[in-house]
Amino acid sequence: MDDCIFCKIAKGEIPSRKVYEDGHVVAFWDLAPVAPVHILIVPKAHYPNLYEMTGHPEGLAALDRLHRALPEVVRVSGLSDKGFRLINNCGENAGQTVMHVHYHLIGGMELGPRII
Repeated sequence: MDDCIFCKIAKGEIPSRKVYEDGHVVAFWDLAPVAPVHILIVPKAHYPNLYEMTGHPEGLAALDRLHRALPEVVRVSGLSDKGFRLINNCGENAGQTVMHVHYHLIGGMELGPRII
């Protein structure tokens, strides 16, 4: 997608504070954090949302790569022994504002039981 901000970040066209990158996944600090640690984990391939991503074999493979990257992102973020929340907003009604699959890794403070 030519106008997708996450595609541009993944390609290095827009600078970001990256914490992890491999051939398929990039993770970087959110520009509007809601917690001391707020990192976005993004597949480099463009998928509009998680639901559409899981409808294709290549999308499922990309999802697997996201999950395989998670332990390293958690480790480098300093959350491995403190706990964290992993959130995906799927679609506009769920609060997805960038139509490119991504997870929010949130932590570094007491989050409590509420998810909204």
